[in-house]
Amino acid sequence: MSDIGTMEQTSDLLKLQSNPQSIAQIEPYVNYVMQQHDICQSVYGNILIALTEAVTNAIVHGNKEDGSKVVTVNIKGCEDKKVVFQVIDQGTGFDHDSLPDPTAPENLLKLGGRGVFLIKQLADSVTFCDEGRCVEILFKY
Repeated sequence: MSDIGTMEQTSDLLKLQSNPQSIAQIEPYVNYVMQQHDICQSVYGNILIALTEAVTNAIVHGNKEDGSKVVTVNIKGCEDKKVVFQVIDQGTGFDHDSLPDPTAPENLLKLGGRGVFLIKQLADSVTFCDEGRCVEILFKY
């Protein structure tokens, strides 16, 4: 195993070992997808940050950094100037509706808890499925 965790990329599918070091593979994946699907560069930063947040949450919170579990990133669809990414973990799921509001005064100074909020701000649409084990992130370009 390499120092940055294992990665398997086949076309638009990326499988990452549940190791925080695997997060470094998101940028090359986004670069590949942007080029392969001729996605407008104006959404590059939003896609990169949102996918990085989603994968981080999947590795750390979903799979609890269990190296025997993987996080899968893929494209569910790419047409009509829209791309939908899926990030899937093998954890127990979570209730995305019960997340604390990171903009509430009592949460402003907390170090964490902003990932889902950030993803929702950067993407055009965010959908949770499979009891929170899958997030679908849509970007228009």
